[in-house]
Amino acid sequence: MGKTRLEAFSDGVVAIIRANGGPQSLLAQAVKGHDVKGIVPLFLYSAAIPLAFVHPAISGLCYIAVAALWFVPDRRIEARIKKQA
Repeated sequence: MGKTRLEAFSDGVVAIIRANGGPQSLLAQAVKGHDVKGIVPLFLYSAAIPLAFVHPAISGLCYIAVAALWFVPDRRIEARIKKQA
């Protein structure tokens, strides 16, 4: 499969996912409201940039913490799925 065919395939997959989504979708309703996982990385990234000039290792730890944060499942989604099941 050539690069252009792969890009077309991934665009098609994303289009299908968007078609099934929207503001009334189960996922959109689950993530509506207070979002800690969206706010904390902003603070960590904002701190990491000036800390890179002070000590690069501390800055690297901030970036690693943000990456690790995304491995933690979002409880709002799990709770919403359990309600629907």
